[in-house]
Amino acid sequence: MGTFIVLAVLCGVVALIVRGMVRDRKNGKSIQCGGDCSHCGGSCHS
Repeated sequence: MGTFIVLAVLCGVVALIVRGMVRDRKNGKSIQCGGDCSHCGGSCHS
């Protein structure tokens, strides 16, 4: 029973992380470039 509770909590945490990453991606942010083109070497095309 405890294993299922831990699994459910971990799945919830992973889902929240993925949701945040998708939301950031839709807003033009990514892990490589935080959306601040003055600091990413000019690879931003916005």
